Amino acid sequence: MTKPFRFGLQAYSSSSPDEWRNLAKKAEGLGFSSFHLADHYIGDGPAQQAANHPVQNLAAIPAMMVAAEATDSIRVGCRVLCCDYHEPVVLAKEIATIDWFSDGRLELGLGAGWIQSEYEAMGIPMMSPGKRINKMVETLNLVRQHYSGNQIDLDGEYMKISGFSGEPKLESMPPVMIGGGAKRILGIAGQQADIVSINFNNSAGKIGPAGVGSGTSEGTLQKIDWIKAGAGDRFSELEIEIAAYFTVITDHRDAVAGEFSKLFNLSPDEILNHPHCLIGQSSEIIERIQQRRDQYGINYITFGGAVIDEVAPIVEALNGK
Repeated sequence: MTKPFRFGLQAYSSSSPDEWRNLAKKAEGLGFSSFHLADHYIGDGPAQQAANHPVQNLAAIPAMMVAAEATDSIRVGCRVLCCDYHEPVVLAKEIATIDWFSDGRLELGLGAGWIQSEYEAMGIPMMSPGKRINKMVETLNLVRQHYSGNQIDLDGEYMKISGFSGEPKLESMPPVMIGGGAKRILGIAGQQADIVSINFNNSAGKIGPAGVGSGTSEGTLQKIDWIKAGAGDRFSELEIEIAAYFTVITDHRDAVAGEFSKLFNLSPDEILNHPHCLIGQSSEIIERIQQRRDQYGINYITFGGAVIDEVAPIVEALNGK
């Protein structure tokens, strides 16, 4: 069964509290279904430059709460929370608290972390990918137990927690998004998530040609196969999400694709067919989004906050269809 389109907006920073609130309200008014941050903490400096990642000036948890308070219907979340950056019991309670205050509008995104220079700068040991993924799975297990209303009893490799029940009490878990770009985490996402966020394989620990190159059309088809292997019969129940990191509304599609091809060592055709790229006139992009749902099953597209006005007609044309 084909899932209807929906759209998220992800913003990293804001110049003022009012600007942040107004951006969340604007996304809601334009029909976006979700409003997300990422989960990064370091400001400008050598570590941030090594990561080649935009600076995020807001901490995810309080900024999610402010966005929830400023809006009425849009889902709020983080795409995605890095489990290593949060004390697990505290995180579970913070998640439930935002869900409670927002009347069930939380979208819970979890990931295993990837920016090596950020870990090093913050003094957080960076375990192997396998161990980070195991910790993420334990964190999700803890959150599920927190929501269950029963006594928490978790005897894991990374957390041993027992002797209390989770508060506040809620009736049901929020939708769970698990994001990543490698085989094991996407298989787990297929098995355990409601929303699978397809990302680059960022095993290099920074943004660059290797990661972007892992997200080509061919690479994305491979990732869909990994998700299917993990999901089994429940694949049809999943939402498949992807971020259109490179969105340019333009009459000069080929020229823009040529510039991106130089940055990422890909051909212009690979850029134009890249599932994380949407380049061209609005009508072309609408057609491409529809084609990609047919090809990959992607029904949930996240845009960056900087292009909210340019993509608003696209959201209006496709939302819910």
